[in-house]
Amino acid sequence: MTASGTSAARRAQRKDRRAAEGEYGGAAATRAAAVVRQRLGGLPSPAAAIILGSGLGGLVARIEGATRVPFAEVPGFPTATIVGHAGALIGGRLGGRPVVALAGRFHMYEGHDAALAGFPVRVLHALGARTLVVSNAAGGIRRTMRPGDLMRIDDHVNFMFRSPLAGPQEGGDERFPDMSSPYDRALGRLLHAVARDAGVRLLDGVYAGLLGPTYETPAEVRMLDRLGADAVGMSTVPEVIVARALGVRVVGISCITNLACGISPTKLDHAEVLETTTRVGERFERLVEGLVARLPER
Repeated sequence: MTASGTSAARRAQRKDRRAAEGEYGGAAATRAAAVVRQRLGGLPSPAAAIILGSGLGGLVARIEGATRVPFAEVPGFPTATIVGHAGALIGGRLGGRPVVALAGRFHMYEGHDAALAGFPVRVLHALGARTLVVSNAAGGIRRTMRPGDLMRIDDHVNFMFRSPLAGPQEGGDERFPDMSSPYDRALGRLLHAVARDAGVRLLDGVYAGLLGPTYETPAEVRMLDRLGADAVGMSTVPEVIVARALGVRVVGISCITNLACGISPTKLDHAEVLETTTRVGERFERLVEGLVARLPER
């Protein structure tokens, strides 16, 4: 192994050790939630928590009475570094219901370990959220998709090869969470009902989560296609795994921002991702607001 390879391995070991020592565990989440709750002025338990993917942060403008807490002021949260991620936690009301939204997330390709990528979900759970709406920008693999489509995530394939649950079991976690239905079927049906009423085209599909930050090669896209993936991205999976370990119900939406490499006739870049999410933003926002408004009372 080269010197650089040895250094990388040591950094990974240090991060794993920090995760095992509880830096991103339930106790840390409880402390962070206490700070957030104080900043939000005692917001009631949210009807839903929402994680907004690249370029989808426009939903924040629909949150009434919004209070914004920068990530840097939430214990355990690093700052957001990716263009299209505002890096703030927002509390308020959406569709007449209390919500907490994350305008941005932490990606493993930024150098964060899986435990940190899933840590915000622990904080949202500690704030009282029992329903999670995850969203992301994704490349379309299915040939019938087109940029601007919205896809309800029916299932996922974890090609990040790390689990946010690795290490000692956290209090409150299911040690071996069942993943036969990681995305809640009833919430999925409700989302489709909202889409029909709003006149929004909504597909179903399987999301493949890869580490990134490179876009996939044509050969990788062909492999994912043969394995049953309909869309591919670089996030979401660690959050959903933590949510399921905590018993949080999940509904997921991918914004298909581009056709995947080998299908698209042009080179891929992040600017195209942000341009498409901006164009689709209004439909996405109506869909999420309508879903939150129709969630059953707890």
